[in-house]
Amino acid sequence: MKKKIAFKTLGCRLNLFETDALISEFAKRNYQVVDFGEKADAYVVNTCTVTNQSDHKSKQVMNQMKRLHPDALKIVTGCMATNYKEQLEQSDKVDFVVDNDHKAAITSLVEAYFNGEITSPDNFGKNLFAYEPADTTLHTRSLIKIQDGCNNFCTFCIIPKVRGRAISRPAADVYENIKQVIAFGYKEIVLTGVNIGRYKDGNTDFEKLVEQILEIPGDFRVRISSMEPDGFTESFFRLFSHPKLTPHLHLCLQSGSEDILLKMRRMYTAKLFEDMANELRRRYPQFNLTTDIIVGFPGETEGNFQESIAIAERLQFGHIHTFKYSVRHGTRAERMSDQISEKEKTRRSEIVRNLSDEMKLNYRKSFIGKKQTILVEQFDKRGFATGYGEHYVPVIIRQKGLKHNKFYTVMLDGIEMQDEPLLTGMIKTQ
Repeated sequence: MKKKIAFKTLGCRLNLFETDALISEFAKRNYQVVDFGEKADAYVVNTCTVTNQSDHKSKQVMNQMKRLHPDALKIVTGCMATNYKEQLEQSDKVDFVVDNDHKAAITSLVEAYFNGEITSPDNFGKNLFAYEPADTTLHTRSLIKIQDGCNNFCTFCIIPKVRGRAISRPAADVYENIKQVIAFGYKEIVLTGVNIGRYKDGNTDFEKLVEQILEIPGDFRVRISSMEPDGFTESFFRLFSHPKLTPHLHLCLQSGSEDILLKMRRMYTAKLFEDMANELRRRYPQFNLTTDIIVGFPGETEGNFQESIAIAERLQFGHIHTFKYSVRHGTRAERMSDQISEKEKTRRSEIVRNLSDEMKLNYRKSFIGKKQTILVEQFDKRGFATGYGEHYVPVIIRQKGLKHNKFYTVMLDGIEMQDEPLLTGMIKTQ
């Protein structure tokens, strides 16, 4: 009988890539991957620690795992596991704590355990890129890890501690990974990492890497995940003229205040960010620019906050992911004076969320009467296909009988309000 294994992933797309790769490996070894709420022989929680809320969610999942599945093998990995490894190893909630350096070895660790071997995660070698191309995953898109770690050391951020210094995956491995997942049938490739704009392998920088990926033969498109706005060259802007590269970018602003950006130790100014955004929109008028904004950073005055609101209103983001500043032990910001009250952070985050909802609706309405190429990912209760267009706008195709993981050209004709505004349309016929 097949052994069953279940996964729970919190946090970023990098975690999702690593979970997908592990799922694919377990499937190849004849394990049955089941839902986290089902009974299984082993459970893996891939954690996040970027905020206090992330820690809280990770602890909740671990408590749930211990309560519902006391006799199963329980593994916790990811950034929280790295950040609190010693404490978690003393806990009775988990059997193994696997840091990010050893995450790729989880398949071998589980196999050894079920074979009756006495082992430890530290018995396996460290390798941040030892993940096989994922065939069986939980997603329609294929996430491709090109880079890990960060050298920026922003004053609020714990990531360099839990992900380490920046390291880039060999370009040849990236190209081969993409060729293999295209052969598996994937139609959308998402490039991911901690700070992908700093990718560097010999003479291949990020722009050169993307250029080469776009020249790989096949019916697929490429999406760039979250990036730091470190300053783009002419060749970067030109990349988006290629039909395979989607006109969407999640560019992390964090604050519209020059003073707060300096305190955060960000590597750009608000003016540089705005100039880059305007250049993208000048070249590609409906370019979907989404962002992150942190509210309540130590010393953030009402005036500083209003500068963030003002730049958001000028740039009209397609979406803003807002964070309340969260104290991370061991960061410089932990020691800063003028910490903002939780009540005030909540008030400011609500203002940003409301603004984001308004901008998102307006941006999506601008597509009515226009075409999008939709990759079908799911089907709703009515049998209608749902997916995302090249601009990363969600669309309901009001037709039945369509195929999963296939592109369709859709004429958009309206908005359907659910948890968020979803565009609707019909397949365009010649």
